[in-house]
Amino acid sequence: MPIIVDEVVISVEVGNREAGGDGAAPAGPLPVEDRQALVEECVARVLEILRDRQEP
Repeated sequence: MPIIVDEVVISVEVGNREAGGDGAAPAGPLPVEDRQALVEECVARVLEILRDRQEP
């Protein structure tokens, strides 16, 4: 069954609180490569969740 996504809204909070970090933002903006990798990971996880919801 194909999945048709009309609109996707993704909200992400990046932090490392589980490992004892304070979750503070990094000193400067992320490099483009890191931002792209983060977005790709988020999209992959969202698609995985949508696939799991579609399975009977």
